[in-house]
Amino acid sequence: MKKILIGTHNQGKFREIAYLISKKYKKISPLTLKIKSPPETGKTFSANSKIKAKFFSKFVNYPVITDDSGLCIKSFENKPGIHSARLAKRKGGFDLAMKFILRQLAKKKNRSAYFICNLSFKDKNGRIVSAEGRINGKISKNILGKNGFGYDPIFIPANKSITFGEMVKSKKIKMDHRFEAFKKLKKKIKTL
Repeated sequence: MKKILIGTHNQGKFREIAYLISKKYKKISPLTLKIKSPPETGKTFSANSKIKAKFFSKFVNYPVITDDSGLCIKSFENKPGIHSARLAKRKGGFDLAMKFILRQLAKKKNRSAYFICNLSFKDKNGRIVSAEGRINGKISKNILGKNGFGYDPIFIPANKSITFGEMVKSKKIKMDHRFEAFKKLKKKIKTL
């Protein structure tokens, strides 16, 4: 069986990416191999995704797929953006970060937001291919739903009336920003 390293320590991301990749691959986590995450020094999702792909590929002789994603809120000049996970860390977890966002947005009229995901695939020959997916939506008034992970319970995708956190996981996985990025990546790399 072919192996692929899914370069993330975030279990939610790992499960979603693993679900999208063909069953002919054995999906390996960096946690199993006791590999730490690299510092994310890039200024864009694409740059950070590639940094992770280059880093994780040093430890294995098979393909690596990495993800950099985040929530961009129009009223906050598209922040937290690439700092989405760092905001959660600073606030003491995603729950407290979501409460902080909802407090900040309470007086704002514009609640529109979007999720971005950049996926990078590095093959064993060292070639890196990337693709980016985006899904528009808005921030809910409350934290809703226990499904999903990260900021899913406060994000309502466009043309939907419930948050990602309230959606059945299999439905959410087949329509979110990660799925959009994966579809584009799959067109470039037929093996996935």
